[in-house]
Amino acid sequence: MQTIVEEATVGVEVEQRSRTGDTRRNVVALLVLVVVAAAAGFVGNLLQGDDVGERYLALDRPAWAPPQEAFGIVWPVLYLLIAIAAWQVWRTSGGLAAARGPLTLWAAQLVVNAVWPGVFFGAGAFWPAVAVILLLDVLVVGTLVQFWQRSMLAGVLLLPYLAWIFYATGLNLAIALAN
Repeated sequence: MQTIVEEATVGVEVEQRSRTGDTRRNVVALLVLVVVAAAAGFVGNLLQGDDVGERYLALDRPAWAPPQEAFGIVWPVLYLLIAIAAWQVWRTSGGLAAARGPLTLWAAQLVVNAVWPGVFFGAGAFWPAVAVILLLDVLVVGTLVQFWQRSMLAGVLLLPYLAWIFYATGLNLAIALAN
C-alpha cells in the first residue's frame, strides 16, 4: 500500500513540474512574440523619420483620414493582438516546428509592415508605398487564413489588424492620388 501511495505522490510531483515547465515556456514564448511584434513597430518608427506628424498633417488627406493621434493609440493595441495571435498558433500547434509555416508568414508580414512607413513617410514615395501595402494586405490575409486553420481565436485576433490595414491601404491610395 505504501508503494502505491509513494508512486502516486511521485506522479503528482512530476505532473506539477511538467505544468510549471509548460507555463514557463508559454510565458517566455508570449514575451518573445510580443517583443518581435513591438520590434516591427519600432523599426517602422525609425524608418519613417522625424517630424512624421507634421508631414502627415501637411498632406492632402481625404475627409475620412484619422487624426494623427489615432495612430499612437491603434498600433500598440494591434501589435499586441498580432503577438497574441501568433502565440495562440504556437500553443495550439504544439511548438515552433509544428507552427513554422504560419509563423514564417507572420514574420514576413511583420517585415513588410515595418518597411511601409519608411517608404511612405521616410521616402515620401506614395505610389511605391501602395505596392508595399498591397503586399502587406496579401500577407496578412494569408497569415489570417493560416492562423484560422490552426486556431479560430488566432484568426479572430487578426481581424482588427486586417481591417486597419485595409483602411490604411485606401488612405495610402487616396493620398497618392491627391499628392
